[in-house]
Amino acid sequence: MPAAMPAPNVMPLLARAGFAESREGFVPQVIRGERCHWPAPSRSPTRRRRSALPLYGRIAAGTPIEALRDNSTTVDVPVTLLGSGAHYCLEVQGDSMVESRIQKRRHRHHQSADTAESGEIVVALIDDTEATLKRLRKKGASIALEPANAAYETRIFGPDRVKIQGRLAGL
Repeated sequence: MPAAMPAPNVMPLLARAGFAESREGFVPQVIRGERCHWPAPSRSPTRRRRSALPLYGRIAAGTPIEALRDNSTTVDVPVTLLGSGAHYCLEVQGDSMVESRIQKRRHRHHQSADTAESGEIVVALIDDTEATLKRLRKKGASIALEPANAAYETRIFGPDRVKIQGRLAGL
């Protein structure tokens, strides 16, 4: 018997093989009763709630760009994605983080922070003027800002040249 066969074709085959009775004269029995009205799925108020995070501007995922802040625009983010502390959004420019699923021209939200663990993706301010989005690696007294794209090189700085401004909180 073929693996996928319409049910009307299967019943006669089963009946001939002795596995099923003929359906001739079959009358279904209906049990009358009250209809069951299932409640609509409940939606948690937090599931629908969103928070307007400030869109501070653009962040480089490639060559660092001048750090500018624009508080005039916001981005709605589900509150379920937000942890404790202050959060903000940045628009990613460049492709140095594509292997970490961070695409250009996408808004990413970040948690404000001035410290981060080695391996975290951070908003790094270099020499108080250039901002970039990179994976942080601490190597002794040095700080390495590592891209997630083989076309870019890891840049290494002294600890006095790099300030952490935030950690990536959501894609």
